Amino acid sequence: MARERSFNEVAPSLFDADEAPTTPLPIGRLPSYIADHRTRLRERFRSGGATAMPDYELLELLLFRSIPRKDTKPLARALLDTFGDFNRVLAAPPERLLQVNGVGEQVITDLKVVEAAAQRMARSKVLQQQVISSWDAVLDYCHTTMAHRETEQFRVLFLDRKNVLIADEEQAKGTVDHVPVYPREVAKRALELNAAALILVHNHPSGDPTPSEADIAMTNQVKLACDALGLTLHDHLIIGKSRELSFRSEALI
Repeated sequence: MARERSFNEVAPSLFDADEAPTTPLPIGRLPSYIADHRTRLRERFRSGGATAMPDYELLELLLFRSIPRKDTKPLARALLDTFGDFNRVLAAPPERLLQVNGVGEQVITDLKVVEAAAQRMARSKVLQQQVISSWDAVLDYCHTTMAHRETEQFRVLFLDRKNVLIADEEQAKGTVDHVPVYPREVAKRALELNAAALILVHNHPSGDPTPSEADIAMTNQVKLACDALGLTLHDHLIIGKSRELSFRSEALI
């Protein structure tokens, strides 16, 4: 009985990992079925924009650049099956992306460039802006940056005396259900930035923004540290997948 060849015994490809086709393709020219498909998708995007395309087709378009000589639909669907939606694909850690068959360094680089561009665009709408008058933009930025992460992240928005956002910094990151926060460090950093007020923000990878007892206790500790130094804690936002929870609105601070 013939022994099955193991994965490690497969002969190495002549192509980079990102570009290796399932079957050999002619050099210099794509098969018409791939070229025509790419042309149709690009035309649909130009005429109708992203709203005219499901997630897997938008992801295909992005993968065209990363994988110039292969049908990208199977990889787009595999990424969505693994991570759930387009946003979670972009936010996935590189080490998790590498676990998907067909993903290599070029795919990861291009995905992370798009993620960084989206975050920078959202951030530009809130930095140096009066937070109260641009609250929706603040929420959009928090969701863009944090809603689709697989692990918890704790950020602080630092405001001046006019409630203008002067800095947005990641203070800590942790596991799927815990992030270490040191209240005195938060207050110390506010003084270093000459901030007068701050907003705490962290995400719940589960998608449910309901605060835990630990979230409530930590917030109270930060508020005590801020009160002792004359700083104002405006709010603590917990970002879920599709909605957020405000401690201020829930009368938790």
